[in-house]
Amino acid sequence: MSRGMVHFFRRRDWIGRIHLALTLFGLPCTVCTPGVRSAISCSSYHPFRTSQAIRPISTSCCNLYTTSVETMPSSAAPHVKSRCVQYPGSKIQRFLVPDDKVDWSQNWPQYNPVSYTHPSVVNKPAWADPDIDSFSPKFNAVDGAVDRTSFDDSYKIEEGKPLNPHGRTGVTGRGLLGRWGPNHAADPIVTRWKLDAKGEKIFHSVSKLPILQFVSIKRKDCGEWAIPGGMVDPGEQVSLTLQREFSEEALNTLAISPSERAKISERITELFKSTGFQVYKGYVDDPRNTDNAWMETIAVNFHDDSGNSVSELTLQAGDDAGQVQWVDVDSSFLLYANHSHFLELVSKERKAHW
Repeated sequence: MSRGMVHFFRRRDWIGRIHLALTLFGLPCTVCTPGVRSAISCSSYHPFRTSQAIRPISTSCCNLYTTSVETMPSSAAPHVKSRCVQYPGSKIQRFLVPDDKVDWSQNWPQYNPVSYTHPSVVNKPAWADPDIDSFSPKFNAVDGAVDRTSFDDSYKIEEGKPLNPHGRTGVTGRGLLGRWGPNHAADPIVTRWKLDAKGEKIFHSVSKLPILQFVSIKRKDCGEWAIPGGMVDPGEQVSLTLQREFSEEALNTLAISPSERAKISERITELFKSTGFQVYKGYVDDPRNTDNAWMETIAVNFHDDSGNSVSELTLQAGDDAGQVQWVDVDSSFLLYANHSHFLELVSKERKAHW
């Protein structure tokens, strides 16, 4: 064994011993090891956006979606992005939480998270809840126009505040999120087949499967390609949120004339009335999450199989998008947050290349 290899294994043993000692004493570990993912990227599922993007949340799900491929279950592994060292849009440092201390069932007297709520939330905009001491929300229930139920069953309440069902994050309060408890979003995944000049499907040279394309936006805030999506308005059906967000972000319907908007709306409505494939429904590992507020979403695939619906529309980026275009679905294409996994499930459902 070379001297360099000996040094490497000795270093790994040294790091492991430090990690073990800190864990035994219940202290946060700042050494970058697999057990404490302190060096992870803080790319959020829905990036830090304007107040319009983090407006009030409520869901009223209708049964428009089929799920022939098993919906992606909530991960049993500890959330990772929800523990990124620096809270997004701030200089706040999280109290570092090792993997074995994430679950609330683990006794950890030394846990001392920082309390943080972004000024945009503290200023009491219409899309945000008041401070927990100044109102009495009905958690785990539909509270007026606001749906405070979770896709992950009931969550616990401690000292009047909801507890993140996936465990500790190193920050209390609401951070950038408007609602105490679950904050609901919707992500429309619009796909079509990639066709040649004769209108025939193009098959991948390796997998021999047809290639799907999906509408992707390039975020202005982080520069990453993503699925268009956004928050559900109070009392709004998720099916309408999916349609609205796609229209605003991928077709920029807010900036066109009423007559043009009506033509586009007809095409969009036709596609979104079709039976969609529910790709995911549940908790989102998002860096904006805190111990008391977290993101949840429904991702639904709407497929233009014939290519004569949205495929013929001109894509135009909305306010939150720098670019928008049809992109080949492929595992090598890097996507923002866990959107790649959503597309992998879509590919399996459509028996397409991944």
